[in-house]
Amino acid sequence: MRIAVFGVGSVGGYFGGRLAAAGENVTFIARGDTLRALRATGLKVESIRGDFLLDKVQVEEAPARVGEVDYVILGVKAWQVPEIARVVKPMVGEATCVLPLQNGVEAPDQLAAELGVEHVLGGLCQISAMVVSPGHIRHVGIDPLVVLGELDNRPSQRVECLVQAFQRSEVRAEASADIRLAIWEKFLFIAAIGGVGAVTRSPVGVFRSVPQTRRMLEEVMAETVAVAQAKGIGLMAEAVRSKLAFIDSISPQVIASMQRDIQAEQPSELESLVGAVARLGCDLGVSTPASAQLYASLLPQELRARGELTF
Repeated sequence: MRIAVFGVGSVGGYFGGRLAAAGENVTFIARGDTLRALRATGLKVESIRGDFLLDKVQVEEAPARVGEVDYVILGVKAWQVPEIARVVKPMVGEATCVLPLQNGVEAPDQLAAELGVEHVLGGLCQISAMVVSPGHIRHVGIDPLVVLGELDNRPSQRVECLVQAFQRSEVRAEASADIRLAIWEKFLFIAAIGGVGAVTRSPVGVFRSVPQTRRMLEEVMAETVAVAQAKGIGLMAEAVRSKLAFIDSISPQVIASMQRDIQAEQPSELESLVGAVARLGCDLGVSTPASAQLYASLLPQELRARGELTF
């Protein structure tokens, strides 16, 4: 089984690294400083689940040099998916499937529009990790998990094979009976903590404990449930309570990747997270005032990071 991991940031570096460390045939696709670091010194992962170092990894810059593979795992940011969908085509053969692990809910459909729905799985991951430097990943919180499934929810051998590969790599993985629901359940969590964390510039332990910002979390989550239901997703109002309980259980120092990017004045997943709640809500006629306000509050910083505003 040949696996290509496109993007060697916190997600691609950790999960791709675990697969490679377990002996799976993994080729990383990287660019710039990350490509040079992987070629020179390999991949280093520090983790609360155990550190590991891969002195040598298979890494290429051009997908055409890799050729067709069985699986492509996308570890890039959500806003990069439409471009990457075109770039990965040389690795996509007749039986290839692409697994997006991005935050947000739109990646599977964006990939299917470019590659064909038969080549796309639904997927999500849970992890709190960061890039320390190119080729050096630090996993700091949340038990790593990968969930995947066919977009039509049918059982399939290709899903089961990849689940087993992750499990051999000491990564908790499972096939979902309703992958779109699972993606929205994660979205319910990540859009809220990403938006509230970014606007408060505080870790989760702070904004979950201040009554006013906890209320913001609840409002964004309630709006996300309403948007999901308008799209025909079976996300129930009770999910807000369970996700708040999960937020209460994680390390107080956790900072979502969107917040980390905004604080570093880098392009973030703002549009794909809290921005998507507001945008999809508008399209569906669902009122999302809390999400819209968070999005508007963060938008100037996002536009500055993308070179579209100067201040």
